[in-house]
Amino acid sequence: MSAEVDPVKLMKQQVGYAAAARVQSGSIVGLGTGSTTAYAIQAIGERLQSGDLKDIKGVPTSFQAIVLARDFGIPLVSLDEVDHIDVAIDGADEVDPQKNLIKGGGAAHTQEKIVDTLANQFIVVVDGGKLSNKLGTNFLLPVEVIPMAVTPVMRLIQKLGGQTTLRMGVKKAGPVVTDNGNLVIDVKYEGGINDPTELEKTLNNIPGVVENGIFAGVTDIVLVGEIIDGKPSVREF
Repeated sequence: MSAEVDPVKLMKQQVGYAAAARVQSGSIVGLGTGSTTAYAIQAIGERLQSGDLKDIKGVPTSFQAIVLARDFGIPLVSLDEVDHIDVAIDGADEVDPQKNLIKGGGAAHTQEKIVDTLANQFIVVVDGGKLSNKLGTNFLLPVEVIPMAVTPVMRLIQKLGGQTTLRMGVKKAGPVVTDNGNLVIDVKYEGGINDPTELEKTLNNIPGVVENGIFAGVTDIVLVGEIIDGKPSVREF
């Protein structure tokens, strides 16, 4: 018997491939992090190998992106080596109707924000479950903090109305450590986030905070994967 094809996996694959199809030869591409973006990286690699794409350079946002890009034969460059990024493809944990995002479920949001914000075009790939009427209603807000500042930062965020938790590792004793050697505080806001743009600035002004997971006013295109009548489909949001 043939194995059952997982429709969710197939849907994520189709969204990733739809984003990769928008990449043109000669582009510098920001390579995001996460399960759906992994399919986009795979598809870019396949297009390179087939000759459908030529002269692509990838700017990775995480160690995961570096490993995947190498696996799929995408040449990598650092931000020191390029003066622009044509397009960035990345996932999101939550997307509101204004295309503001919460990112950082994979604790890579600092490097992602640097790359995604620099891109001339930022394409977000998500499944329909990530869409939300208000940021912070379905997903905690990650805040990357240098280790020595964790306690004072948590106290300050609590004073500002957030409930804080230090993110702990899975299959690892102790907290999650980011690619930058920092820790992550997950913040819950009762009733969601009323003003993502303001909160993004407020949190980043706290000494010891490196970056938070609100991406306000950065997204150009959102590609949404959905399962309709048991079949995967992709639409532009």
